Amino acid sequence: MCARCDYERLLNAADLDPTDNRLRVLEVVGNNSYPLSAADIYQTLERTCSINRVTVYRILELLVSKNLVDRISTGGRAFYYGMAPNENHRPHPHFYCTRCGQMDCLTPDSLNVDSNVLRKTFPGRIDKVEVRVDGICKNCMK
Repeated sequence: MCARCDYERLLNAADLDPTDNRLRVLEVVGNNSYPLSAADIYQTLERTCSINRVTVYRILELLVSKNLVDRISTGGRAFYYGMAPNENHRPHPHFYCTRCGQMDCLTPDSLNVDSNVLRKTFPGRIDKVEVRVDGICKNCMK
């Protein structure tokens, strides 16, 4: 959970109006310790307020386009959403359980990829480096 992020300030810095729905979506994403699917985000919001499912998807698209939220691939057509790197969130790899579909954050130091070295050796522009480790989680191993 992130008690350090000022979600309203993050939205303002991205030239977005801090509407109630945008703040709610960003809070759900930021206040979780692991990435969530759009359906998970919608279901969490529905417990406390009335919001349209399409609105949640549109807000997520907007937050991704403004680099406030990262869209993390599961390798298929589904995505998970987590906070994009900022002053309170270091870039980090993720673990995806191929059996149950759970996505977990790994510590930034657990798998180190030096994107500066990559940028020096790759002749094009690199906008984002995403590292995902696939396997079977400890719960599914039982």
